[in-house]
Amino acid sequence: MNVKEIRKLFPILDEKVNGHSLVYLDSAATSQKPLQVIEAIENYYRKHNSNVHRGVHTLGNLATDEFEGAREKVRKFINAKETAEVIFTRGTTTSLNTVAYGYARKFLKAGDEIVITQVEHHSNLIPWQQAAKATGATLKYIPLQADGTISLEAAEQTITPNTKLVAMGYVSNVLGSINPVKEVAAIVHRYGGVMVVDGAQGAPHIKVDVQDLDCDFFAFSGHKMAGPTGVGVLYGKRDLLEKMDPMEFGGEMIDFVELYDSTWKELPWKFEGGTPVIAGAIGLGAAIDFIESIGMDNIRAHEQKLVNYAMEQMNAIEGMTIYGPKERSGLVTFNIEGVHPHDVATVLDTFGIAVRAGHHCAQPLMRWLNVSATARASFYIYNNEEDVDALVQGLLKTKEYFGNVFS
Repeated sequence: MNVKEIRKLFPILDEKVNGHSLVYLDSAATSQKPLQVIEAIENYYRKHNSNVHRGVHTLGNLATDEFEGAREKVRKFINAKETAEVIFTRGTTTSLNTVAYGYARKFLKAGDEIVITQVEHHSNLIPWQQAAKATGATLKYIPLQADGTISLEAAEQTITPNTKLVAMGYVSNVLGSINPVKEVAAIVHRYGGVMVVDGAQGAPHIKVDVQDLDCDFFAFSGHKMAGPTGVGVLYGKRDLLEKMDPMEFGGEMIDFVELYDSTWKELPWKFEGGTPVIAGAIGLGAAIDFIESIGMDNIRAHEQKLVNYAMEQMNAIEGMTIYGPKERSGLVTFNIEGVHPHDVATVLDTFGIAVRAGHHCAQPLMRWLNVSATARASFYIYNNEEDVDALVQGLLKTKEYFGNVFS
């Protein structure tokens, strides 16, 4: 994996921020986009911008071919059985809400259990809160281990014959922990429940095989994996998707419309009402091509090397607290004693270093960690050890600055 050559494909990395070369360490929030993705979107708008499926003219056919071609690329990327199980959405949040509305609200009832964890991003927590309120189901949480990980023993003790749905992130956006979703899926299936996986932080970094995981639903976003914003995917097993109700109604998702009733189109279009995210899907297809040209195993190995190097360097800084387990995905969430994470991020920005600060849409986890906020540096295929060195030097200067201010 030639990171030097890969970096040349990301034009934004040539930008200057506050007079410094950009060091982008916020890929867990959104990744940067390579030329291949930018050009694929531009090419669609320049050469065959048209709506899909509905027309018989040449531009419409070209656009449809690219759009549906992107669906097939997604199918292969996650190893779904068929393209009917791949639904384009606006992102992970929409995908998860589609399951919460179309499946949970339809099939759950009082006495049933929904099981999640305190590690979840708000978009894999709030939909289940609302589904529980709407159906009378009980919301339960798998207890966390001391490092924030989830043990199978705790999952076994929490999941019961009344558990009808378990929702879990593949990778934590705060701790970087990789959850045992395959093993948890086996537990919930033993009781006849379904497994929902929030793959927003997993799909960009770890090879995904939904058939091997045996999850019932898998959600992810394009913009975290070198693709455009505004497009995501919901994978669902065909038998479950066919039983579900769509969340949006209108054009494209219908079969026949009468004055007082309507019927829905077959999968996957049943869930894609209105004009879909055509350019976004095409851009996501280009992002998948780009990622697979590098190789998911190479991406994973590169990130492991970077995160291990970063943790080694950062742990040497006095007053540094790093959250989460040793084995993790490519991010480090941390605090410096006596310095608010927003101040850390602000000072780092003066040196052109972009990190995230706040509660990371994970307020219950922040309370479990007994902090109000943290800072987070996250890595991707275009980062290198020089970026880590810049971060460490920036953190030392931040610590020195605030030490002088309050001394």
